[in-house]
Amino acid sequence: MIAKQMEEDRLSNSSSTGGAPGENAEEGVCEPELALDASHGGGHGHGHGASPRDRTRNWGWLLSGTVFLNLVILGTALVSASTFNSALFGSADLQVFLIVIILMTTLWMLYYHVYTSKEEHAVLYKDGHAGPVWLRAGLVLFGLLSLIMDVFKVANYAGYLHCDSAVKVAFPVVQAVFLFVQTYFLWFHAKDCVQLQRNITRCGLMLTLATNLILWMTAVTEESVHQTDIPTDDTYNTSKLSTRRMYILRASYGEDNCKCSYSSCSIFKEAYYYLYPFNIEYSLFASAMAYVMWRNVGRLTEEHAHHKMRFHARDVLAGPALGAVLAVAGLATFVVYEVDMEKEESGARKDRAVMMHFVVNLVIACLLSVASALGFAVFRLEHRDLLSEKNPTRSLDVGLLVAASVGQFVISYFTIVAVVATGARGYLNGLNLAWALMTIVQLGLQNLFIIEGLHREPHHEPAPVTIFSNPYVIEGLGELGDPEMEGKPGPEPPPSPEGRAELPPPVEHRHRLTWKRRVLKEVCAFLLLGNVILWIMPAFGARPQFDHSVETDFYKFTMWAAVVNIGLPFGIFYRMHSVASLFEVYLMS
Repeated sequence: MIAKQMEEDRLSNSSSTGGAPGENAEEGVCEPELALDASHGGGHGHGHGASPRDRTRNWGWLLSGTVFLNLVILGTALVSASTFNSALFGSADLQVFLIVIILMTTLWMLYYHVYTSKEEHAVLYKDGHAGPVWLRAGLVLFGLLSLIMDVFKVANYAGYLHCDSAVKVAFPVVQAVFLFVQTYFLWFHAKDCVQLQRNITRCGLMLTLATNLILWMTAVTEESVHQTDIPTDDTYNTSKLSTRRMYILRASYGEDNCKCSYSSCSIFKEAYYYLYPFNIEYSLFASAMAYVMWRNVGRLTEEHAHHKMRFHARDVLAGPALGAVLAVAGLATFVVYEVDMEKEESGARKDRAVMMHFVVNLVIACLLSVASALGFAVFRLEHRDLLSEKNPTRSLDVGLLVAASVGQFVISYFTIVAVVATGARGYLNGLNLAWALMTIVQLGLQNLFIIEGLHREPHHEPAPVTIFSNPYVIEGLGELGDPEMEGKPGPEPPPSPEGRAELPPPVEHRHRLTWKRRVLKEVCAFLLLGNVILWIMPAFGARPQFDHSVETDFYKFTMWAAVVNIGLPFGIFYRMHSVASLFEVYLMS
């Protein structure tokens, strides 16, 4: 008992004096934890209760989670108020709130960057799985397009300054600064496992996550309002929508009685509307990276645990070629569909356009299902081990994949019920039903394939073998290794360039892929391009859910619009997240 008490006293003293330089007392120590805890960000207390580090971590998670929940709920309420009661709480009022939280988040990111740059012990560990370069490159691309969108917004709103609020001009300016700072912040700090000021960092990252989610909700709501117009007469129940130009509404362009002061406003309106999908994806990418950083606060991880993976396109041809053909065909039919839907008149031409859209989507879903099933079968034939280590990035990837697919599942099942209940009469109803059923199958098979691939150990590329074809080099290397040649003059120099032919350079021989690895890479490339076109069509305005009226007639417009406007944004995000996950599986295969 005495020995045990002495040991506890020794541990208590070490915990009170062993902190890293510059750490606050409330943050606990920064001593390395047990290897078992390294992948979980900390361990559980033993003996008489949880350690001070555990209590501090749990308190920090509770505080930061409270900050996140309050901001997100408040933001949701304000976004809903500006959408459904714009007379009392307009878009300018919402933008004032957004400007406040954007400025708070921007100031915190600048503080974090300055603090971690000055403090040597602030970031001792890096998570090699978090923020891969291709994900950060996608963030930069979407951020750049979002900046262009903000420029167009400023140019458009400037034409309404004489009769509308100046906040509408200030908001895109502040958002542009936020995009630049956040992209810089996530590019350089996405892998950080912060060890100092952990509670402050957790709250700051939850503030960042909440800000991005509120901006995402705002953009999704605006785009949904642009795409959906509530009919004001009863004739809608027996006819399709009379126009597809429903996105020039009061929510974003000023009130109807406020006219733009110059003629080019309509150009900027159309331009930044088509850039909305990139801004939406940027907010989701940033949210995911901020969440991983939050999970990594205080986490101790080994940098060498992550194996470097490089992108190689060799030995992979069929998948990219077929995927490119599929994407081009889908893009061409999408353009034709949008052009026909823009026409004011209705009739056989619109029905043919809707039929063509259903057929193309049905074919794409069938091909992606077959490819996913083939890839999953190859995974079952492989003998690669499952990943032994746990990391927040992989858990988040799988969670987002499954959660985002729920939106498309909801729309598909609502469609199945409506079509079956009405008898599925006519070729359009038959195609609509087949597409909904095939979408469910495709999502399930693709999720199985991606999740199986993300949980496999990556293949280790063997080093390329260099073959020398220069006889003088081979002779020289042999003589350098011969002990009898020590002290003797080297070999005769080769003849002058005039007296001999130029010798070929050394050749690098790379190992060829096995048939299983090649099939997996072909499947990943094909699925990736297929998901790209399935992202483009709904993200840029394809709404067959409203252009074909069976669901609207069955559920009535208000309920069906709510189902589509809530489920479709998640379905769009699912396609983009699938592209990122498939690229990861491609690199690991």
